[in-house]
Amino acid sequence: MKKIFIDGSAGTTGLRIFERLSSRGDLELVTLPDEIRKDPVARKDALNSCDIAFLCLPDAAAIEAVSMVENPETVVIDTSTAHRTRDDWAYGFAEIGERRAEIASAKRIANPGCHASGFIALVEPLVSSGILSTTALLSSFSLTGYSGGGKKMIADYETAGTPLHLGGRQYALGQSHKHLPEMTKLCGLENAPVFSPIVVPHLSGMEVTVQVFARDLKGGLEAVKECYRNYYSRGGLVKFAEDSSEGGFLSSAAYSGRDDLEVAAYGNDERVILVSRFDNLGKGASGAAIQNMNIALGCDETTGLVVG
Repeated sequence: MKKIFIDGSAGTTGLRIFERLSSRGDLELVTLPDEIRKDPVARKDALNSCDIAFLCLPDAAAIEAVSMVENPETVVIDTSTAHRTRDDWAYGFAEIGERRAEIASAKRIANPGCHASGFIALVEPLVSSGILSTTALLSSFSLTGYSGGGKKMIADYETAGTPLHLGGRQYALGQSHKHLPEMTKLCGLENAPVFSPIVVPHLSGMEVTVQVFARDLKGGLEAVKECYRNYYSRGGLVKFAEDSSEGGFLSSAAYSGRDDLEVAAYGNDERVILVSRFDNLGKGASGAAIQNMNIALGCDETTGLVVG
């Protein structure tokens, strides 16, 4: 039976991973009592005694935790931003390129960011196929459930008398969102996109939109659809939808509670929108982490996941 340790199990992602794995009969969860869960000696022992270590920590703490791992057989899955653009870490998005094979053999796996997952799922296939240039100047916005902001934001939204929280709230106004480096690098872009993340008043669910002029897409809208159709026919948790709109609308909460991700393309001969929908807590966080764990362990990658 494989041993699993979650360093940072009190946070939103850590809690969700713990809840999902608790019912798995094929795994043994290594846990630390509350009084020692931050003790360096206890953490180091747990990190080196497990087969898979999930790091659900801030960047600096994640880097510190990696330095504690001396067991060459321990597979580390880091959910922080710290290692996502490092060449010596496997980027944990199995459906992109040949990354599933990299994940299967890696000892260090960087779990993707939520917004980044939606953007990369839309843009990387088009760049790698030559439909979209690496020099493209892109604009993107993302609607996300408030659970993406962690415990404090969840409490803020679920406390009565907060009228500002009734509508969407855009943030990262200085265009320095922490997911931009991985969005740019993993898509092979020369320029970071203009990116606007927006918190919306529902717990979970995410909708990422990339806006493109059709003249910048070799073959236009139909070429994009054909690319997605072929690219995501290889299996995994990403699927192409011809049209899944709800009467001409696209809800950002449609995939709440699920671990798969949908990509689609809409528009006309002049303007095209690329849209991905998923759960920021699912394929955008804990679901992706568990998928990566499953691949690393050599079991069915959908084990313990909710796929529509």
